Amino acid sequence: MTHAGTPLTIAKPFLKWAGGKRQLLAQIDARLPAELKNGRIHRYVEPFIGGSAVFFHVAQSYPAREYYISDQNRDLILAYQTLQHSVEEVIALLMEMQRQYHALAKDEQEKFFYQVRAEFNQSVGKATAVGLPDPACETAPCETAQIRKTAQLIFLNRTCFNGLFRVNTKGAFNVPFGRYERPTICDAPNLRAAAAVLQRAEIRHADFEVCRSLVDTHAFVYFDPPYRPLSKSASFTAYASHTFDDAEQMRLAAFYRELDGRCAKLMLSNSDPHNTNPDDHFFQRLYQGYHIHKVYASRAINSKSAQRGKISELLITNYTTF
Repeated sequence: MTHAGTPLTIAKPFLKWAGGKRQLLAQIDARLPAELKNGRIHRYVEPFIGGSAVFFHVAQSYPAREYYISDQNRDLILAYQTLQHSVEEVIALLMEMQRQYHALAKDEQEKFFYQVRAEFNQSVGKATAVGLPDPACETAPCETAQIRKTAQLIFLNRTCFNGLFRVNTKGAFNVPFGRYERPTICDAPNLRAAAAVLQRAEIRHADFEVCRSLVDTHAFVYFDPPYRPLSKSASFTAYASHTFDDAEQMRLAAFYRELDGRCAKLMLSNSDPHNTNPDDHFFQRLYQGYHIHKVYASRAINSKSAQRGKISELLITNYTTF
């Protein structure tokens, strides 16, 4: 299905994201509410946008009229807003960064990477959303600073180890250099396609509860929070300096129940503790009374990259999917 404003190129996530949903899209799509597919859902809400695979899929497949996406990660939301408003400027800067990077020897590429990372981290917490005043922009227009930071974020994501986005408690990007041969740093067609889809969305840097006023019987809300770690060595929560611990998971569950009372359609993703501890029924207790489905993805469940394979994850809905 196509809709007005949908680009000829199908937009895909422009960032690689820990716990991204691209490989689960078919399983998620099979469990989307029928009301979304037949046009009775008017508003799509995703308050943990992350890598945006589900948003791009829904926005290009089904006829919702309004889209709201948000996240607590300020740099991530800055990137979405900047692409929405200034995609050609981002592409121009990324193309130049790609040209410079590919012309360098491997050891010089590593130096270039760490220079970009250091500059990116100098502005942690300073660059604000497009359209808002930025007191840190004293020597250049705010928009220029935002475009540069967005290009840096995409560059780092394309050239860092394992394509991860990870920050420390101060919000500084801390993933090391990845030794890839000629990575595609600027995928201009996809960036333009993503920007076209983002034109239809309201994008905010916000806590997940801020979406409350948008949710009613004609809304579908997809929650993809930072996953609860499966082990002490695993971490799905380091994409922002804000810690999403068990107390936050419980706050989210209470919010889920509140929105269920508004007769909205709800879906939530999270890790399945049974992969590592069959006696851990955290989510079964937290979402008792709802439909808990197991889906399967290839993930690393500890710090060793060799420990990968099909593991189960949870999709929790307040409606019957079959």
